[in-house]
Amino acid sequence: MRDYTLQIWEKFGEEILNFIRKRVSSQEDAEDLRQEVFLRIHNKIDTLKNKERLIPWFYQITRNVIYDYYRRKQPQGSLPDLPYLFTDKFDEEPAQNITRSLIEFVACLPEKYREAITLTEIEGLKQSALAEKAGITLSNAKSRVQRGRALLKKALLDCCHLEFDPQGRLYNYIPRQICCKTC
Repeated sequence: MRDYTLQIWEKFGEEILNFIRKRVSSQEDAEDLRQEVFLRIHNKIDTLKNKERLIPWFYQITRNVIYDYYRRKQPQGSLPDLPYLFTDKFDEEPAQNITRSLIEFVACLPEKYREAITLTEIEGLKQSALAEKAGITLSNAKSRVQRGRALLKKALLDCCHLEFDPQGRLYNYIPRQICCKTC
């Protein structure tokens, strides 16, 4: 198990440190927190049931370590708004990358759902116009759009771990597999 943790350290150590640095003001604290993250990973690696969820699991541990760090800084009161976790400056690059990838995911949908999503979500056609064009009822058109959205969401979440800020904006994504060539 020690060798496995060492491999994880070598592969993800810098990535985790960069993640922490964006959320903590002190370089020394960031390095200490990285050590704490890997100590927790080492102690709990045997509790991970699904090895495919390894990377999201790392980031969940990292976020918990950061939250604990802020809790220790203010033990008497409630948690602050965590000023270093989310800044007012919003980086649109992750959202733009995912948006470009969505076109490829739409292309992989079954024909009836691909048509429904393309016409309503991309081209802006109303669902009633989709129903008329496809020769189906409005209820069926709405169902196709909803099912298409659900399939699209599943494909995206199977491919990437998405992280959102408190305003619901995508601020980071982590590819889960090699399938994320465009992400």
